[in-house]
Amino acid sequence: MEDLIRHIVEPIVQHKDAISIRQVDGESVVLLELLVHPDDREVLEGEKGRTLRSIRQIVSAAAGKKKASVDLVEEHGSESEE
Repeated sequence: MEDLIRHIVEPIVQHKDAISIRQVDGESVVLLELLVHPDDREVLEGEKGRTLRSIRQIVSAAAGKKKASVDLVEEHGSESEE
């Protein structure tokens, strides 16, 4: 899952080296925390959240039977304001 998100996000951000993804697996849930450079947050959150929503839909479809959630965070362990 981390590779899939990286594959989607890298082409649309400017600071590719600042991408960090943390995956937390549960029994039936996968939580993915996406951390990007502050300048790149607007790219993912812009257009009324369409880009981030699309990433979430792709990851959810790829997760199969598990429920997948992608959160854009400011630092790992804290959720962002959506």
